[in-house]
Amino acid sequence: MRLKFHCQNRIGMLRDIVAQFADYRINVARGEVGGDQGNTIYLYVPKLLNAQLITLKPVLESIPGVFGVKRANLMPSERRHLELDALLSSLSDPVMSIDMQGRIVAANRIAVQVLGVRVQEVPGLSLDRYLDEVDLPDLIRRNNSRINGLRIKLKGNTYLADIAPLHTEDTKVDSLAGAVVTLHRADRIGARIYQVQRQELRGFEAIFQSSSRLKAVINEARRMAPLDAPLLIVGETGTGKELVARACHLASPRGQAPFVVLNCAGLPESMAETELFGYAPGAFEGARPEGKLGLLELNEGGTVFLDEVGEMSPRLQTKLLRFLQDGGFRRVGSDEETYLDVRVICATQQNLPQLCSAGLFRLDLYHRLNVLSLQVPPLRECMDGIDELAAYVLDRAARQIGCPLPDLSPAALEKITRYDWPGNVRQLENVLFQAVSLCEEKAIQPMHLRLPHSDPSTELAGIPLEGSLSDMLGEVERNILTTLYQQYPSSRQLGKRLGVSHTTIANKLKRYGIGTQDSP
Repeated sequence: MRLKFHCQNRIGMLRDIVAQFADYRINVARGEVGGDQGNTIYLYVPKLLNAQLITLKPVLESIPGVFGVKRANLMPSERRHLELDALLSSLSDPVMSIDMQGRIVAANRIAVQVLGVRVQEVPGLSLDRYLDEVDLPDLIRRNNSRINGLRIKLKGNTYLADIAPLHTEDTKVDSLAGAVVTLHRADRIGARIYQVQRQELRGFEAIFQSSSRLKAVINEARRMAPLDAPLLIVGETGTGKELVARACHLASPRGQAPFVVLNCAGLPESMAETELFGYAPGAFEGARPEGKLGLLELNEGGTVFLDEVGEMSPRLQTKLLRFLQDGGFRRVGSDEETYLDVRVICATQQNLPQLCSAGLFRLDLYHRLNVLSLQVPPLRECMDGIDELAAYVLDRAARQIGCPLPDLSPAALEKITRYDWPGNVRQLENVLFQAVSLCEEKAIQPMHLRLPHSDPSTELAGIPLEGSLSDMLGEVERNILTTLYQQYPSSRQLGKRLGVSHTTIANKLKRYGIGTQDSP
């Protein structure tokens, strides 16, 4: 059990507190001092029972200078360890901390995979056994400063290493304690540069606005971005809801704080709950003994983007509603309240009012989320700027592939304009990227646009969707009359079947050249 004491910062305070446990023959395994003024003491008492705490609490709170005693989820050092572990795990590059003998002190999961060892084998492992061409400790001593882009070979792969020295006190060589080594795959540097270029414009400037409809939505988003209230973004898949959410975050007062994404549809209920709210030590079988911080705690002061919020389970809906109401929640397996300042932005492609009517989504949560709302239009409703958008996407694709920029032929543009684009902008990007990779000419032709064949409904089967509406309706009418005339081979019989006068049917049969007309 972990205990938190709010107390005075005075000499002998820790001794007086620990003495009470000694009187009850209860061992205190570890103690830490925290608080801005050193006015908080944390104790780890592993064998303390709830019944013993009930007995001890009045005694502890009677100690001069002790203002309150309550249970704590984590010791300060455990929280720092969790935060550091979460940070290292989120990095996509191998990161290792080494001492001045070249032994590994700590490493993230990617580094463990690169070394090809088990996690428990990492501490104390000599990095020199993997490096034949360089003596890292000697290099760190000689430079005693940050080293960037050092080319090394590790297990057959070439890396560019960034080395940051660690000092115990000043920056002299004698105070060197080791270094943090970050490895970057040399053969992926080009792709990384492209990703950096893509992220240069991350706000509203990154959203290409060639359509008047989309421009109006973005103008609304700009006005809503600074408002510190929940925002609900509705739109079909591939319309760029996350891009809009990120732009709103960057344009808000929280723009320099973290922005994290949780896809509610991609995780089981229990996992989504622990990812968002975290869990206490020993909350369930298989849980980390030190517990885990959720996305809300890791992003204090920032923004959490909940994608596909309509897929959220009823239990998670209840906890989210509570958090939106007063900023408080409980980690899984904990009875301690945690209060945070985090903005919530949600997105969905579902009709939430319909889900509320069907009892699948909480109406009170919907109203909490719908304080501010944006409707991102599908691509088929933004065709007034499709030519400019296509040219923009082609330019990006050509730059990424590293080939000359092809033109878009009029026939290809017409094919793009006529297509329904169920996958919206994301689908357009994929199709044009493939077209650029396939095109060996100066212009992209319709054959380069590999669009999936849509399955026409039975009502439209065999009807060419070309020409004006009048032409298409005439074709439908001709097909109906041609089919039914075989069963009702006279204007009177066919007129009766269709509920119109035989004169009207006779005129239409004559117009379409169908069969021999009866006289009226």
